[in-house]
Amino acid sequence: MTDGVWPTIHAERQALIADLTELSDAQWQSSSLCTGWTVHDVLSHLLSLAKMNPPRFLTRFAAAGFNFNRYADTQIAREKLPNPQNTLAAFAGVAGRTSAPPGPKQSWLGEAFVHGEDIRRPLGIVRTYPLEPVVAALEFYARSNLIIGSRDRVAGLRLNAEDAGHQLGDGPEVRGPVISLLLAAAGRPAALADLDGPGLPLLTSRC
Repeated sequence: MTDGVWPTIHAERQALIADLTELSDAQWQSSSLCTGWTVHDVLSHLLSLAKMNPPRFLTRFAAAGFNFNRYADTQIAREKLPNPQNTLAAFAGVAGRTSAPPGPKQSWLGEAFVHGEDIRRPLGIVRTYPLEPVVAALEFYARSNLIIGSRDRVAGLRLNAEDAGHQLGDGPEVRGPVISLLLAAAGRPAALADLDGPGLPLLTSRC
């Protein structure tokens, strides 16, 4: 899956650009699944990620006192333009880049999928995601506590991605679409309604 990371990310960026082209001002200002962030804020975050590289990240992260939330908010303020369509145009201009912050490549897949849903779900936009890359992102989240604590969130549970024919973990089962399992692992309670199984109450308590 590692070799296919950038084509997948580029495809997700282009799909998101297409979905956001005709948004109204009110839609841009609507709340995303990221607490405290609007749809416009999440796009600005994705723009920042597309422009980032390891040296720039380390410099700016240090300037934020190594506080990730402060760093992320500062980056949104840096990239967010007064007109959301201009922010979208800027994102389109960097959509083909292969630069990123330091970290495992599967984490960048997770950013593309999760933030795509952070924007789409509140707007009622439905996307059919490629199953294999979403599974790769879920597997990474299940073994990593990097920033969002996903490993602890799904620890002791068996995740059954029914649409992908893939299971991972041991314990009470939580079953449903792989994209919803990924969102739940990332701490998005909005995805819990898509899931079922005896392990769901435990996962719900952790989201």
